[in-house]
Amino acid sequence: MQWLATALLSLLLSPALQAAEVPAHIAAAVAAPERSDKDRERDARDKPAELLAFAGVKPGMQVADVFGGGGYWSEILVRAVGPTGSVTLMNNVGYFSFGKDDLKVRFADGRLKEVKQRVVETPAMNLGREQFDLIVIYLSYHDLYWIDESYGWPKIDAGLFLTQLHDALKPGGHLLIVDHAAVAGSGSSAAQDLHRIDEAFTKRDFGSHGFLVEKTWHGLRNSTDDHTKSVFDPAVRGKTDRFAHLYRKQ
Repeated sequence: MQWLATALLSLLLSPALQAAEVPAHIAAAVAAPERSDKDRERDARDKPAELLAFAGVKPGMQVADVFGGGGYWSEILVRAVGPTGSVTLMNNVGYFSFGKDDLKVRFADGRLKEVKQRVVETPAMNLGREQFDLIVIYLSYHDLYWIDESYGWPKIDAGLFLTQLHDALKPGGHLLIVDHAAVAGSGSSAAQDLHRIDEAFTKRDFGSHGFLVEKTWHGLRNSTDDHTKSVFDPAVRGKTDRFAHLYRKQ
């Protein structure tokens, strides 16, 4: 318990976190002693406390972690929304295969049984209508525009995908998008080889499907990334320039 108190205090006193006004329930979710060392190492890169504070995550919320892979975000979210909320971790076959080793460890021996796990394909995700307060898509939106049949990733109908997300959100619900920034004006073209996407294109894409940009956050930006390298290039891996948008359903 002393370890938990120290970690929680450290989170709350961090100047960066104070600036983002991280609520206690989010700080506690990130500081939970049950989380793995591997996830804690990732925290330094992804700043989960600040990001979820930016997204307005609250107890009791119904959240979908779409293309959530190995469940890093789902574990934090389910702790943050508490017993009156819910988290659905939704992968397609590709993301499930990518995250299967992490999923096996994360959900072993009944861990996190509160997280609802689903594997679906994008033409019919069966998200329902007006089910969620928040949908999170972290570093995977660009994959709507990536195609690799050999990897088992066929072309996705991005418009249909976004329409399903819009339908699934409650009135006034929110969508959190974080992705690797591409060269300005490149649209979705960098998704194929660099796994990046143009920020302005992203705003237009979501805007054309009934989402309004409510606010942006710059806590994951990196001005030294010139947007021309693959996100897997050792020179930028784990430290790309990333934009964060919070959209509201109109």
